[in-house]
Amino acid sequence: MVFYLLPEKTIGQRILRAKKTLSEVRVPFETPRGEDLRRRVTSVLSVVYLIFNEGYTATSGEGWMRAALCDEALRLGRLLVQLLPGESEAHALLALMELNGARNAARRGSDGEAVLLADQNRSRWDEVQIHRGMTSLASAQRLGGGAEYYALQAAITACHMRARTAEETDWDRIVLLYDALMQIAPSSIVALNRAVAVGMADGAEAGLAAVDAIDLDAKGSGLDRYHLFDSVRGDLLMKLNRFREAREAIQSAVALTQNQRERELLMERLATIEERCLEE
Repeated sequence: MVFYLLPEKTIGQRILRAKKTLSEVRVPFETPRGEDLRRRVTSVLSVVYLIFNEGYTATSGEGWMRAALCDEALRLGRLLVQLLPGESEAHALLALMELNGARNAARRGSDGEAVLLADQNRSRWDEVQIHRGMTSLASAQRLGGGAEYYALQAAITACHMRARTAEETDWDRIVLLYDALMQIAPSSIVALNRAVAVGMADGAEAGLAAVDAIDLDAKGSGLDRYHLFDSVRGDLLMKLNRFREAREAIQSAVALTQNQRERELLMERLATIEERCLEE
């Protein structure tokens, strides 16, 4: 980030213009209350979450993660909890970020390559951060927000954190939590994540059926341009030994991803599928 130092006179002029504009439109200088406060808090939480997500998995570039963004989002989340101790979703968002952030050290290999959840060395997860996340989730639930947007996502992440191995993950509970999330915030992205959980809980065939039931043409879904849709579908097809279809799906995912580390991961998967196609 680059900061530009402006002359004092220029800064003064800008402040005067800003004050004049605010006076003309009659913006009230007061602490928002009621529904106005709710809207502003919701917007702030959304922005902080977007910052964290961009750090957690960079949408483009050569790095799998942008750790500085995760750290900044966590700082802001902790500050919000201090400022709004009675706001359940502030605690829930912090829980979600703490729990996901606790895995960061295990999400990259020695050369910076991406390491997916099932392959992570769980001894590298940050136990202190996991405890903070679980405490924040308990606070959100105690404040009555256990069934809200961020709290449900945090509860899903908590299921992963409680499992000592990938095989011990409670996928049935995760499916139920996604069902609840779909009730309050239905979206194609939530449906895709739910389909992954269904595939783990009930088998690849059930997971593929759930993926194929998602309406790609729904307004604003964006899944036709989302590489993870094709990636998930390719994985499920591979598990069903439908290698030629899996190859097509993963090729599509490779073409759509803008992150170099994700592309490398997909190319490795594609090479495995190509080998299986040759064996047929």
